[in-house]
Amino acid sequence: MKMFVVFLPMLDAEKSQVQRNEHLAYLAEQRAQGHIFANGRFADGWGGMVIYKAEAIEDVRTWAENDPYVRSGARSYEVHEWDMVQ
Repeated sequence: MKMFVVFLPMLDAEKSQVQRNEHLAYLAEQRAQGHIFANGRFADGWGGMVIYKAEAIEDVRTWAENDPYVRSGARSYEVHEWDMVQ
């Protein structure tokens, strides 16, 4: 299983606030399905980050594109494969 970091930079703070509950519900669904390693917001208001577990980057792109934040235009997204060192 590979790890992928999805950065979710803020585009529209107002839309982000409106979509927050849907975004969190979406992440809860993804976590229940075993797709999420960790997630959280950046304290400076820049946006947030989700670390997904997947076999292929295409899966992660699909999940990111279906995030209510991204669908609504509140956030954009950027995906990077992450070689985690523990």
